[in-house]
Amino acid sequence: MSRISARGFAVASATAVTTVGAVMGVAQAGTAQPAGDAEATASDSTLLADLPAGQQAQVQTASLAEQADVQAIAADATARKTAEEAARKQAAKDAVAKQREAADKAAKAAKAAKAAQDAKDRQEAETKATSASAGNVGSFPQQASYTVAEVQAIARQIVPAGQFQCFSNIVDHESTWNYQAVNPSSGAYGLVQAYPGSKMSSAGADWRTNPATQIKWGLNYMNERYGSPCDAWDYWQANGSY
Repeated sequence: MSRISARGFAVASATAVTTVGAVMGVAQAGTAQPAGDAEATASDSTLLADLPAGQQAQVQTASLAEQADVQAIAADATARKTAEEAARKQAAKDAVAKQREAADKAAKAAKAAKAAQDAKDRQEAETKATSASAGNVGSFPQQASYTVAEVQAIARQIVPAGQFQCFSNIVDHESTWNYQAVNPSSGAYGLVQAYPGSKMSSAGADWRTNPATQIKWGLNYMNERYGSPCDAWDYWQANGSY
């Protein structure tokens, strides 16, 4: 290798090193360049001027390539740091979202459980009220006859308020509130068309003439067979009878 070529490559190496040092210095918060480096740069510039034009271009190209590499490395490091920070923030957001979702599910489950318990409590209260009111059938004085309004008034005192409309719907369809109604085909009898009518004797021997006895028997029948008058009414609507 000629002396000039050797000096050219020396200049290229020195220039590249100096350039890398300069770029890294800028990346490190603008640290001042030592005086010795400045002198080396000036000396390198003098040596570069001694080279032929072609070699000067090669040296300058190598120097620019080194600068580009250093800048690319710095850019990659910045990009990685930015990506890591974005990923950390997204992970934090995802964790918060999952916590909120879990809390919402827990709240909905608790609400559903409370609603189910409330419904159960209401059903039990209605059942107790039904039993208590049914036990008071004997408190209604016996009459020779009853109007529809009187029969309905008795029913309101025996059937729980929340179940009365369903009970009334069934009686409307079965007997139109006629406690002496008889089905000419089957012989079913009374307000709720018990078949045979003698079934109602379990509620009282006066089942033929006392609407209170018939109401007590009908209410117990609906509770035992369907769960409640409203459940019995649902069945009636679906099947046309109960």
